[in-house]
Amino acid sequence: MKKKIWLWNHYATDMYKNQGGRHYWFAENLIKEGYEVVVFCANTYHNKTEYIDTGDKKYATDVLNNIPFVFVRTTTALGNGLNRIKNMSLFYFNLFSVAREYSKLNGKPNVIIASSVHPLTMVAGIQIAKKIGASIICEVRDLWPEAIFSFNKVKERSILGRMLTRGEHWIYKKADALIFTKEGDTDYIKEKKWDTLQGGDIDLKKTHYINNGVDINDFNKSSEKNVLEEKDLDIGKFNIVYVGTIRPVNNVKNILDAAILLENEKDIQFLIYGDGNQKEMLEKRVSDDNITNVKMKGFVNKKYIPYILSKSSVNILNYSKTRYNWDRGNSSNKLFEYMASGKPIISTMKMGYSIIDKYKCGVELENDSAEDLANTILKIKNMPKEEYQQMGQNAKDGVADFDFKVLTKKLIEVIEKI
Repeated sequence: MKKKIWLWNHYATDMYKNQGGRHYWFAENLIKEGYEVVVFCANTYHNKTEYIDTGDKKYATDVLNNIPFVFVRTTTALGNGLNRIKNMSLFYFNLFSVAREYSKLNGKPNVIIASSVHPLTMVAGIQIAKKIGASIICEVRDLWPEAIFSFNKVKERSILGRMLTRGEHWIYKKADALIFTKEGDTDYIKEKKWDTLQGGDIDLKKTHYINNGVDINDFNKSSEKNVLEEKDLDIGKFNIVYVGTIRPVNNVKNILDAAILLENEKDIQFLIYGDGNQKEMLEKRVSDDNITNVKMKGFVNKKYIPYILSKSSVNILNYSKTRYNWDRGNSSNKLFEYMASGKPIISTMKMGYSIIDKYKCGVELENDSAEDLANTILKIKNMPKEEYQQMGQNAKDGVADFDFKVLTKKLIEVIEKI
Protein backbone atom coordinates (compact mmCIF):
# COMPACT_ATOMS: atom_id res chain seq x y z
CA MET A 1 0.00 0.00 0.00
CA LYS A 2 1.31 3.48 -0.94
CA LYS A 3 2.12 5.95 1.82
CA LYS A 4 -0.12 8.64 3.30
CA ILE A 5 1.44 12.05 2.73
CA TRP A 6 0.64 15.42 4.24
CA LEU A 7 1.87 18.37 2.14
CA TRP A 8 2.19 21.57 4.20
CA ASN A 9 2.49 24.96 2.55
CA HIS A 10 1.13 28.03 4.34
CA TYR A 11 0.39 29.75 1.01
CA ALA A 12 -1.07 26.82 -0.95
CA THR A 13 -4.47 28.52 -0.56
CA ASP A 14 -3.58 30.47 -3.70
CA MET A 15 -2.88 27.16 -5.48
CA TYR A 16 -6.35 25.97 -4.41
CA LYS A 17 -7.86 29.11 -5.91
CA ASN A 18 -5.79 28.99 -9.12
CA GLN A 19 -5.99 25.20 -9.47
CA GLY A 20 -2.28 25.03 -10.12
CA GLY A 21 1.13 25.54 -8.55
CA ARG A 22 3.92 23.46 -7.05
CA HIS A 23 2.06 21.60 -4.32
CA TYR A 24 -1.20 21.38 -6.24
CA TRP A 25 0.65 19.61 -9.08
CA PHE A 26 2.69 17.47 -6.69
CA ALA A 27 -0.53 16.38 -4.98
CA GLU A 28 -2.27 15.75 -8.30
CA ASN A 29 0.55 13.57 -9.62
CA LEU A 30 1.19 11.74 -6.35
CA ILE A 31 -2.50 10.80 -6.18
CA LYS A 32 -2.28 9.46 -9.76
CA GLU A 33 0.65 7.33 -8.58
CA GLY A 34 -1.50 5.84 -5.82
CA TYR A 35 -0.42 7.91 -2.83
CA GLU A 36 -2.95 9.28 -0.37
CA VAL A 37 -2.22 13.02 -0.21
CA VAL A 38 -3.67 15.93 1.78
CA VAL A 39 -2.61 19.57 1.33
CA PHE A 40 -2.57 21.71 4.49
CA CYS A 41 -2.54 25.51 4.09
CA ALA A 42 -3.76 28.69 5.78
CA ASN A 43 -7.39 29.73 5.39
CA THR A 44 -6.18 33.15 4.21
CA TYR A 45 -4.85 34.22 0.82
CA HIS A 46 -1.44 35.83 0.47
CA ASN A 47 -1.67 39.63 0.79
CA LYS A 48 -5.47 39.63 0.45
CA THR A 49 -8.36 40.27 2.85
CA GLU A 50 -10.23 37.34 1.32
CA TYR A 51 -10.34 34.14 3.40
CA ILE A 52 -12.00 30.73 3.72
CA ASP A 53 -14.42 30.59 6.65
CA THR A 54 -13.63 27.84 9.17
CA GLY A 55 -16.71 28.63 11.32
CA ASP A 56 -16.08 27.90 14.99
CA LYS A 57 -13.41 25.29 14.20
CA LYS A 58 -9.67 25.66 13.77
CA TYR A 59 -9.85 24.24 10.28
CA ALA A 60 -12.11 23.59 7.31
CA THR A 61 -11.80 21.03 4.53
CA ASP A 62 -12.62 20.73 0.86
CA VAL A 63 -11.79 18.40 -2.02
CA LEU A 64 -10.88 20.03 -5.32
CA ASN A 65 -10.28 17.89 -8.41
CA ASN A 66 -9.72 14.86 -6.16
CA ILE A 67 -7.18 16.74 -3.99
CA PRO A 68 -8.15 17.06 -0.30
CA PHE A 69 -7.33 20.46 1.26
CA VAL A 70 -7.23 21.39 4.96
CA PHE A 71 -7.46 25.12 5.67
CA VAL A 72 -5.89 26.04 9.02
CA ARG A 73 -7.42 29.09 10.69
CA THR A 74 -5.23 32.15 11.02
CA THR A 75 -5.63 35.92 10.53
CA THR A 76 -5.42 38.00 7.37
CA ALA A 77 -2.12 39.74 6.73
CA LEU A 78 -1.31 42.56 4.35
CA GLY A 79 2.29 43.68 3.96
CA ASN A 80 5.20 42.44 6.05
CA GLY A 81 4.52 43.93 9.48
CA LEU A 82 3.17 42.56 12.75
CA ASN A 83 0.05 41.17 11.07
CA ARG A 84 2.25 38.93 8.90
CA ILE A 85 4.07 37.67 12.01
CA LYS A 86 0.73 36.99 13.72
CA ASN A 87 -0.51 35.21 10.60
CA MET A 88 2.55 32.92 10.49
CA SER A 89 2.52 32.28 14.24
CA LEU A 90 -1.15 31.31 14.35
CA PHE A 91 -0.65 28.92 11.45
CA TYR A 92 2.20 27.31 13.38
CA PHE A 93 0.34 26.98 16.68
CA ASN A 94 -2.94 25.81 15.16
CA LEU A 95 -1.21 23.12 13.11
CA PHE A 96 -0.70 21.09 16.30
CA SER A 97 -4.38 20.78 17.23
CA VAL A 98 -5.48 20.52 13.59
CA ALA A 99 -3.01 17.69 12.93
CA ARG A 100 -4.22 15.88 16.05
CA GLU A 101 -7.92 16.22 15.19
CA TYR A 102 -7.50 15.44 11.50
CA SER A 103 -5.40 12.32 12.17
CA LYS A 104 -8.04 11.01 14.63
CA LEU A 105 -10.64 11.19 11.86
CA ASN A 106 -8.51 10.18 8.87
CA GLY A 107 -5.45 8.38 10.22
CA LYS A 108 -1.84 9.45 10.67
CA PRO A 109 0.45 10.16 7.74
CA ASN A 110 3.56 8.17 6.94
CA VAL A 111 5.32 11.30 5.69
CA ILE A 112 4.95 15.03 6.30
CA ILE A 113 6.43 17.33 3.65
CA ALA A 114 6.74 20.75 5.29
CA SER A 115 7.57 23.56 2.87
CA SER A 116 8.85 27.04 3.53
CA VAL A 117 8.47 30.10 2.56
CA HIS A 118 8.62 30.81 6.31
CA PRO A 119 10.46 28.32 8.57
CA LEU A 120 7.74 27.90 11.21
CA THR A 121 5.95 25.43 8.92
CA MET A 122 9.09 23.28 8.89
CA VAL A 123 9.53 23.60 12.67
CA ALA A 124 5.94 22.40 13.21
CA GLY A 125 6.51 19.60 10.72
CA ILE A 126 9.55 18.33 12.61
CA GLN A 127 7.84 18.55 16.00
CA ILE A 128 4.56 16.95 14.91
CA ALA A 129 6.22 14.22 12.83
CA LYS A 130 8.26 13.21 15.89
CA LYS A 131 5.08 13.03 18.04
CA ILE A 132 3.11 10.86 15.63
CA GLY A 133 5.95 8.72 14.32
CA ALA A 134 6.00 10.06 10.75
CA SER A 135 9.01 10.83 8.57
CA ILE A 136 9.65 14.51 7.88
CA ILE A 137 10.87 16.09 4.65
CA CYS A 138 11.64 19.81 4.87
CA GLU A 139 11.43 21.69 1.59
CA VAL A 140 13.44 24.90 1.48
CA ARG A 141 12.18 27.20 -1.30
CA ASP A 142 13.90 30.31 0.06
CA LEU A 143 17.03 30.26 2.17
CA TRP A 144 15.84 31.80 5.41
CA PRO A 145 17.40 33.75 6.97
CA GLU A 146 19.86 34.52 4.16
CA ALA A 147 17.10 36.17 2.10
CA ILE A 148 16.28 38.45 5.04
CA PHE A 149 19.95 39.35 5.46
CA SER A 150 20.21 40.09 1.70
CA PHE A 151 17.44 42.67 1.96
CA ASN A 152 19.02 44.21 5.09
CA LYS A 153 15.88 43.57 7.13
CA VAL A 154 17.96 41.90 9.84
CA LYS A 155 21.73 42.00 10.37
CA GLU A 156 23.35 38.57 10.24
CA ARG A 157 25.51 39.19 13.32
CA SER A 158 22.66 40.67 15.38
CA ILE A 159 21.10 38.65 18.21
CA LEU A 160 18.01 38.00 16.08
CA GLY A 161 20.17 37.11 13.07
CA ARG A 162 22.16 34.57 15.07
CA MET A 163 18.96 33.09 16.52
CA LEU A 164 17.46 32.67 13.05
CA THR A 165 20.65 31.00 11.78
CA ARG A 166 20.67 28.58 14.73
CA GLY A 167 17.01 27.77 14.04
CA GLU A 168 17.81 27.11 10.39
CA HIS A 169 20.66 24.78 11.39
CA TRP A 170 18.31 22.93 13.76
CA ILE A 171 15.78 22.39 10.93
CA TYR A 172 18.43 21.01 8.58
CA LYS A 173 19.77 18.70 11.29
CA LYS A 174 16.40 17.33 12.42
CA ALA A 175 14.79 16.75 8.99
CA ASP A 176 14.92 13.20 7.64
CA ALA A 177 15.41 14.67 4.18
CA LEU A 178 15.90 18.16 2.74
CA ILE A 179 14.66 19.37 -0.62
CA PHE A 180 16.13 22.55 -2.11
CA THR A 181 14.64 24.24 -5.15
CA LYS A 182 17.93 25.72 -6.39
CA GLU A 183 20.69 23.39 -7.48
CA GLY A 184 23.40 25.28 -5.61
CA ASP A 185 21.61 25.62 -2.27
CA THR A 186 23.60 22.76 -0.73
CA ASP A 187 26.65 25.00 -1.20
CA TYR A 188 25.21 27.10 1.62
CA ILE A 189 25.52 24.16 4.02
CA LYS A 190 29.13 23.72 2.93
CA GLU A 191 29.83 27.44 3.34
CA LYS A 192 28.52 27.24 6.90
CA LYS A 193 30.65 24.10 7.46
CA TRP A 194 27.57 22.30 8.75
CA ASP A 195 28.18 19.18 6.63
CA THR A 196 29.68 16.02 8.11
CA LEU A 197 32.68 16.17 5.75
CA GLN A 198 33.77 19.35 7.54
CA GLY A 199 32.99 18.10 11.05
CA GLY A 200 29.36 19.24 11.09
CA ASP A 201 26.19 17.27 11.77
CA ILE A 202 24.31 17.44 8.44
CA ASP A 203 24.80 14.56 6.02
CA LEU A 204 24.67 15.92 2.49
CA LYS A 205 23.28 12.56 1.34
CA LYS A 206 19.92 13.62 2.73
CA THR A 207 19.84 16.78 0.60
CA HIS A 208 17.99 16.75 -2.73
CA TYR A 209 17.38 19.17 -5.57
CA ILE A 210 13.88 19.52 -7.04
CA ASN A 211 13.39 22.83 -8.81
CA ASN A 212 10.11 24.54 -9.59
CA GLY A 213 8.57 23.85 -12.96
CA VAL A 214 5.39 23.84 -14.97
CA ASP A 215 2.60 21.46 -15.89
CA ILE A 216 3.29 21.49 -19.63
CA ASN A 217 -0.03 19.96 -20.62
CA ASP A 218 -1.91 22.49 -18.45
CA PHE A 219 0.20 25.35 -19.88
CA ASN A 220 -0.51 24.38 -23.50
CA LYS A 221 -4.22 23.90 -22.88
CA SER A 222 -4.45 27.26 -21.11
CA SER A 223 -2.61 28.99 -23.97
CA GLU A 224 -5.30 27.81 -26.39
CA LYS A 225 -8.32 28.15 -24.10
CA ASN A 226 -7.71 31.39 -22.19
CA VAL A 227 -7.31 33.95 -24.95
CA LEU A 228 -6.74 37.56 -23.89
CA GLU A 229 -8.35 39.92 -26.37
CA GLU A 230 -5.72 42.63 -26.52
CA LYS A 231 -4.65 44.42 -29.67
CA ASP A 232 -1.05 44.98 -28.53
CA LEU A 233 -0.52 41.21 -28.62
CA ASP A 234 -1.74 40.95 -32.20
CA ILE A 235 -0.32 43.90 -34.11
CA GLY A 236 2.70 42.04 -35.47
CA LYS A 237 5.39 43.85 -33.51
CA PHE A 238 8.50 42.34 -31.94
CA ASN A 239 7.12 41.95 -28.40
CA ILE A 240 9.51 42.15 -25.45
CA VAL A 241 7.48 40.73 -22.56
CA TYR A 242 8.00 40.93 -18.82
CA VAL A 243 5.55 39.14 -16.52
CA GLY A 244 5.96 39.36 -12.76
CA THR A 245 6.16 41.51 -9.69
CA ILE A 246 7.13 45.16 -10.03
CA ARG A 247 9.32 45.86 -7.02
CA PRO A 248 12.97 46.77 -6.36
CA VAL A 249 14.35 43.21 -6.64
CA ASN A 250 12.91 42.96 -10.17
CA ASN A 251 14.47 46.26 -11.28
CA VAL A 252 11.80 46.92 -13.92
CA LYS A 253 13.09 50.49 -14.19
CA ASN A 254 15.95 48.99 -16.18
CA ILE A 255 13.51 47.77 -18.85
CA LEU A 256 12.20 51.32 -19.26
CA ASP A 257 15.76 52.60 -19.62
CA ALA A 258 16.41 50.02 -22.36
CA ALA A 259 13.15 50.91 -24.09
CA ILE A 260 14.21 54.57 -24.32
CA LEU A 261 17.41 53.48 -26.07
CA LEU A 262 15.33 51.55 -28.63
CA GLU A 263 12.68 54.20 -29.33
CA ASN A 264 13.80 54.52 -32.95
CA GLU A 265 13.16 50.80 -33.53
CA LYS A 266 9.50 51.29 -34.42
CA ASP A 267 8.66 47.57 -34.66
CA ILE A 268 9.83 46.82 -31.10
CA GLN A 269 7.45 47.24 -28.16
CA PHE A 270 7.73 46.39 -24.47
CA LEU A 271 4.74 44.83 -22.69
CA ILE A 272 5.00 44.79 -18.88
CA TYR A 273 2.46 42.72 -16.97
CA GLY A 274 2.28 42.69 -13.19
CA ASP A 275 1.73 44.61 -9.99
CA GLY A 276 3.89 45.73 -7.11
CA ASN A 277 4.96 48.66 -4.99
CA GLN A 278 6.81 50.35 -7.90
CA LYS A 279 4.07 50.01 -10.52
CA GLU A 280 2.50 53.45 -10.08
CA MET A 281 5.89 55.16 -10.04
CA LEU A 282 6.89 53.48 -13.31
CA GLU A 283 3.50 54.17 -14.92
CA LYS A 284 3.98 57.84 -14.07
CA ARG A 285 7.44 57.80 -15.62
CA VAL A 286 6.12 56.22 -18.83
CA SER A 287 3.51 58.97 -19.02
CA ASP A 288 5.72 61.89 -17.97
CA ASP A 289 8.64 60.91 -20.21
CA ASN A 290 6.33 59.92 -23.09
CA ILE A 291 7.93 56.48 -23.47
CA THR A 292 5.78 55.39 -26.40
CA ASN A 293 7.17 51.87 -26.89
CA VAL A 294 6.28 50.68 -23.35
CA LYS A 295 2.82 49.49 -22.32
CA MET A 296 2.31 49.02 -18.57
CA LYS A 297 -0.45 46.40 -18.54
CA GLY A 298 -0.86 45.98 -14.79
CA PHE A 299 -2.17 42.90 -13.02
CA VAL A 300 -3.38 40.05 -15.21
CA ASN A 301 -5.10 36.83 -14.15
CA LYS A 302 -2.61 33.95 -14.15
CA LYS A 303 -4.76 31.95 -16.53
CA TYR A 304 -3.89 34.39 -19.34
CA ILE A 305 -0.10 34.20 -18.89
CA PRO A 306 0.43 31.20 -21.22
CA TYR A 307 -1.45 33.00 -24.00
CA ILE A 308 0.48 36.26 -23.42
CA LEU A 309 3.80 34.40 -23.57
CA SER A 310 2.72 32.62 -26.74
CA LYS A 311 2.50 36.08 -28.34
CA SER A 312 5.92 37.25 -27.15
CA SER A 313 9.08 37.47 -29.23
CA VAL A 314 11.48 37.59 -26.27
CA ASN A 315 10.76 37.10 -22.56
CA ILE A 316 12.74 39.00 -19.95
CA LEU A 317 13.87 37.77 -16.56
CA ASN A 318 14.73 41.06 -14.92
CA TYR A 319 16.53 41.24 -11.59
CA SER A 320 18.63 43.56 -9.49
CA LYS A 321 22.22 42.42 -9.08
CA THR A 322 22.54 43.87 -5.57
CA ARG A 323 19.31 42.54 -4.06
CA TYR A 324 19.90 38.79 -3.98
CA ASN A 325 22.54 36.08 -4.20
CA TRP A 326 22.13 34.54 -7.66
CA ASP A 327 25.18 32.26 -7.45
CA ARG A 328 23.14 29.23 -6.37
CA GLY A 329 20.76 29.24 -9.32
CA ASN A 330 17.22 30.27 -10.14
CA SER A 331 13.91 28.68 -9.11
CA SER A 332 11.63 31.38 -10.51
CA ASN A 333 8.29 29.98 -11.68
CA LYS A 334 8.24 32.36 -14.61
CA LEU A 335 11.54 30.98 -15.94
CA PHE A 336 9.76 27.69 -16.65
CA GLU A 337 6.66 29.40 -18.02
CA TYR A 338 8.95 31.39 -20.32
CA MET A 339 10.64 28.16 -21.45
CA ALA A 340 7.27 26.45 -22.02
CA SER A 341 6.28 29.27 -24.38
CA GLY A 342 9.14 28.31 -26.68
CA LYS A 343 10.54 31.83 -26.97
CA PRO A 344 14.11 33.07 -26.30
CA ILE A 345 14.82 34.41 -22.81
CA ILE A 346 17.01 37.30 -21.72
CA SER A 347 18.13 37.26 -18.10
CA THR A 348 19.64 40.50 -16.80
CA MET A 349 21.53 38.39 -14.26
CA LYS A 350 24.21 35.76 -14.85
CA MET A 351 23.13 32.87 -12.64
CA GLY A 352 25.13 30.14 -11.01
CA TYR A 353 24.00 26.65 -12.10
CA SER A 354 22.42 28.40 -15.08
CA ILE A 355 19.43 26.67 -16.65
CA ILE A 356 19.40 29.16 -19.53
CA ASP A 357 23.02 28.36 -20.34
CA LYS A 358 22.57 24.60 -19.88
CA TYR A 359 19.70 24.42 -22.36
CA LYS A 360 20.96 27.19 -24.69
CA CYS A 361 17.56 28.88 -24.61
CA GLY A 362 18.53 32.50 -24.18
CA VAL A 363 21.16 35.00 -23.11
CA GLU A 364 22.38 36.00 -19.65
CA LEU A 365 23.90 39.46 -19.40
CA GLU A 366 27.30 39.99 -17.83
CA ASN A 367 26.13 43.45 -16.76
CA ASP A 368 22.57 44.44 -15.94
CA SER A 369 22.84 47.79 -17.72
CA ALA A 370 20.13 49.22 -19.98
CA GLU A 371 22.67 49.40 -22.80
CA ASP A 372 23.48 45.69 -22.58
CA LEU A 373 19.79 44.81 -22.45
CA ALA A 374 18.96 46.97 -25.47
CA ASN A 375 21.89 45.56 -27.46
CA THR A 376 20.92 41.98 -26.63
CA ILE A 377 17.32 42.59 -27.70
CA LEU A 378 18.59 43.88 -31.06
CA LYS A 379 20.98 40.95 -31.38
CA ILE A 380 18.16 38.42 -30.93
CA LYS A 381 15.81 40.37 -33.21
CA ASN A 382 18.39 40.49 -35.98
CA MET A 383 19.78 36.95 -35.68
CA PRO A 384 19.09 34.49 -38.53
CA LYS A 385 15.60 33.01 -38.39
CA GLU A 386 16.92 29.45 -37.94
CA GLU A 387 19.07 30.50 -34.96
CA TYR A 388 16.16 32.35 -33.36
CA GLN A 389 13.84 29.39 -33.81
CA GLN A 390 16.43 26.96 -32.46
CA MET A 391 16.78 29.02 -29.28
CA GLY A 392 13.02 28.85 -28.80
CA GLN A 393 12.95 25.11 -29.52
CA ASN A 394 15.74 24.57 -26.99
CA ALA A 395 13.53 26.25 -24.39
CA LYS A 396 10.63 23.91 -25.18
CA ASP A 397 12.88 20.85 -25.16
CA GLY A 398 14.57 21.88 -21.92
CA VAL A 399 11.40 22.56 -19.96
CA ALA A 400 10.44 18.89 -20.38
CA ASP A 401 12.92 18.19 -17.56
CA PHE A 402 10.86 20.50 -15.32
CA ASP A 403 7.41 19.14 -16.10
CA PHE A 404 5.67 18.25 -12.85
CA LYS A 405 5.30 14.62 -13.88
CA VAL A 406 9.10 14.44 -13.97
CA LEU A 407 9.53 16.47 -10.76
CA THR A 408 7.01 14.26 -8.95
CA LYS A 409 9.03 11.17 -9.83
CA LYS A 410 12.02 12.87 -8.16
CA LEU A 411 9.88 13.60 -5.11
CA ILE A 412 8.76 9.95 -4.97
CA GLU A 413 12.41 8.87 -4.91
CA VAL A 414 12.94 11.05 -1.82
CA ILE A 415 9.72 9.78 -0.17
CA GLU A 416 10.65 6.14 -0.71
CA LYS A 417 14.25 6.65 0.38
CA ILE A 418 13.53 7.89 3.92
